[in-house]
Amino acid sequence: MNLPVHSPRLSKPSLAFVLLVFVVGMTWIAGGASRPDASGQAVVRAVAWVGLMVAMLGGVRSSFGQDRNVTLLLGAVIIIVLVQLVPLPPTFWQALPSRAIPAAVPIRDAATLWRPLSLVPSATLNAAMSLIVPAAVLLLASALRPQERDRLTGMVLGLVVLAMLLGVLQVSGAGVTNPFAGASQNEVSGPFANRNHFALFLAIGCLIAPVWAFAGDRQPPWRGGLCLGLMPLFVLMILATGSRAGLLLGTLGLGFGVAIARQGIRRRLRRMSRRTMIGIVAAIATMLLLAIMLSIMADRAVSIDRVFEIDAAQDMRRRGLPVVLKMITIYFPAGTGFGGFDPIFRLNEPDVLLKPTYFNHAHNDFLEVVLDGGLLGLLLLVTAVAWWVWASIRAWRAPVERVLPRLGGAILLLVFFASAFDYPARTPLIMVIVVLGAMFLNDQGVHRGTSALPREDQQL
Repeated sequence: MNLPVHSPRLSKPSLAFVLLVFVVGMTWIAGGASRPDASGQAVVRAVAWVGLMVAMLGGVRSSFGQDRNVTLLLGAVIIIVLVQLVPLPPTFWQALPSRAIPAAVPIRDAATLWRPLSLVPSATLNAAMSLIVPAAVLLLASALRPQERDRLTGMVLGLVVLAMLLGVLQVSGAGVTNPFAGASQNEVSGPFANRNHFALFLAIGCLIAPVWAFAGDRQPPWRGGLCLGLMPLFVLMILATGSRAGLLLGTLGLGFGVAIARQGIRRRLRRMSRRTMIGIVAAIATMLLLAIMLSIMADRAVSIDRVFEIDAAQDMRRRGLPVVLKMITIYFPAGTGFGGFDPIFRLNEPDVLLKPTYFNHAHNDFLEVVLDGGLLGLLLLVTAVAWWVWASIRAWRAPVERVLPRLGGAILLLVFFASAFDYPARTPLIMVIVVLGAMFLNDQGVHRGTSALPREDQQL
């Protein structure tokens, strides 16, 4: 619903909001890959720097009081990565675990050469540079007005819808790919380079849609209808991606979304007769089952096909897991340095795993963080998960009207689940979602009334 022309919230959005939309929008376009050599990396980082510089010149002031916990966690990540680039004295560096091979390389004045903690400094420098994107989003989002913060859920849902539409074009055989991501021509991955990351993004859409449509006060009826239309499309697109993990994530997203918005859904259902309510639920379930069956019959449900086709003996994730665990014990507590998994894995890769393609990540980000960061990475991981558990418990104990923290906790939970099988949080776009989800979870609602989501008289 459009606002009146004289509304200041419509005619005069804050500079921080305009810049945030610009940065997030460009990240959607170019931030779907994790590879350091992807062309989109330079684009999203340049956009983030431009957004920060314009914000500084425009007098944008960030308020970190409410977002203090998120700021501290992101600041700790940045500090740990930068510490790995600080040159260390030769005697101290050579005393670290498994520095014998690099130390044995014939280099002039090696005995007096100061080296950083990271074994692959260029990769760690790239990892540090990638953090400008979540940092810019946090700085800009923390400067938003209360009414502008309320629109962030609709903005994220809109991005998921656009990604789903791009996926529809890819399913249709139009040959549309994201040139900034470098995805395979025959893969349904939306704006991402990896179908698992796309499936996670769609699962987040399944989570947000019912909350956006039904939670809060006086939500317009058209949102409910739009939600009921979008959710089956999200599910079908997850099936088309071929992501096995996406099936689990989509189910969790739907379940948590309905659970969070249950009060608004009940309120909407009370206005209907029992017969009408049962008919609507039955019709939705029937349509969804028919759509899934048709997708399977048309050979479009790639995710289901891959569940039955998977051969665990040939699955590189499973075969590489013992090597990753062994590497953690070898390099702990110093770690190898963030971003350097590929060359370090090649150094430790047994002959039986050699093949034409390479193992780019551990495909378990929790293990890779410990491998990269060592003891500091482990402490950071434990701290982040402990904060998530504490904040999530607080969110679910709060009044049922406080849906935004619950939504944020559920978003992070989906990312956690996906990170146990892949590396989604290493893409700039998922980094943005993680920051916004953490801000939602940390939201105290001190600047709002009864609801933290948009009201009927607010624009998306």
